[in-house]
Amino acid sequence: MAKKEGSLRSTIAVSLTNYLDAGAIVAGASGLSLWQNYLGLTEMHLGWLNFISANCLGAAIGAIIGGFLADKFGRKFIYTYNLLVYMLGVALIICSVNFPMLLCGFLVTGISVGIGVPASWTYISESSEVNNRGRNICISQMSWGFGPMVILLLGMLFAPGGYLFGWVENVAHAIGGDALSTNAVNVFSSRIVFFSLFVVAFIAWNLQRKLDESSEWKAAKAAAKERGEDTGLLHAIGVLFSNKTAVRTVIFLATIYLTWNLVASVMGFFQPHIYETAGGVSNEQANWMNCIQWAIIVSVTFFVSKIIDKTSHKGIYTFGLLVAILAWVIIVTVGVNGTVGLWLFAVLWGIQGGASPQIFYALWGSELFPAKFRAGAQGLMFFIVRGLSAVWGLVFARIYGEHGEGFTVAAYCMIALLVISLVVGYICCPNTRGRKLDDIAKERYGEEY
Repeated sequence: MAKKEGSLRSTIAVSLTNYLDAGAIVAGASGLSLWQNYLGLTEMHLGWLNFISANCLGAAIGAIIGGFLADKFGRKFIYTYNLLVYMLGVALIICSVNFPMLLCGFLVTGISVGIGVPASWTYISESSEVNNRGRNICISQMSWGFGPMVILLLGMLFAPGGYLFGWVENVAHAIGGDALSTNAVNVFSSRIVFFSLFVVAFIAWNLQRKLDESSEWKAAKAAAKERGEDTGLLHAIGVLFSNKTAVRTVIFLATIYLTWNLVASVMGFFQPHIYETAGGVSNEQANWMNCIQWAIIVSVTFFVSKIIDKTSHKGIYTFGLLVAILAWVIIVTVGVNGTVGLWLFAVLWGIQGGASPQIFYALWGSELFPAKFRAGAQGLMFFIVRGLSAVWGLVFARIYGEHGEGFTVAAYCMIALLVISLVVGYICCPNTRGRKLDDIAKERYGEEY
């Protein structure tokens, strides 16, 4: 019982990384129009913010660094220092007065997010009991859902016209003086939302740096030392790429996660903006729809956490992607210009988010690799996925157009990507439920791993 409670406590502490990951993405997305008006940004400027943010390239760069650092120096090493970098990036955003400064803040925050993600999923799996591994990953995913939900609520309260906007105006004038323009005052609502992330990051840093090191990582490190094996970063990369089983696993997981994430990353960053431009709703309405959608994601993820260690992974995975495809088919057929179509999409996309490939990518990514390069492999895949998502964000911005005129074409692209994720995941779904990580590694890689 003590071990079970300990794994739950460590899971909650580590899961704050997911809160900060998704929170950074949605904080940028919910205030996108405010920054656009304040700094006079174009759609391509917005595309570049997405390109280097926690949604894409920034996280990609951080992941490949953080993954191999976690395998070399331990999971605790990441938790001791990484959130200090996150706080620096958020502070840059809070203080931004021009586009380069805002871009730099998004990049630094994104790099920190990427560094933390592989270590988080790895640590959660390594510290979990066999019959609670899926549950703990789902708890981590619930934190990923709580982040956007809370950030959107704050965004609506602080937004122009929101219940607390009068307080925002007072703060803005107290800091910037009475001569501030309307757009300069309005963007303070986004600055305050990012400040809330700074506070949560500080709390999370204090919790995470007190965690014990992963016992499985320590055992793998001791075994490597006993064999006189090289444990350097370059060696770890070489071992990963020279092992056929590892390479095949990277291709499988990167494929199912990439094809889904190309869709999810665009929705994570651009969704309120799409609702406003293509759907024709107000910023407040767009944020409310998005907030309710995230509440659905958290609720469905909670339900999945109760059954994932007892139910077919293939069944849950297939259900989630079928709902995702249905959501985009409805938006193409019913249309994005009506309230009915938008709400159906929001609800269905919320349901799929609670049973999404990200849950299984996080779970299988830690189950299908040995401890010696488990975090590094996840970092590599995260680098591939978020890097290509960054490029896709720029492509999407061009397809979508300044006022959403290319939305239907973009929607068909989304459907095709989701179908690929469904087919590959259904065919290649691994049988790892209820098995020890060590047993899975020995079966796949041999005794030396």
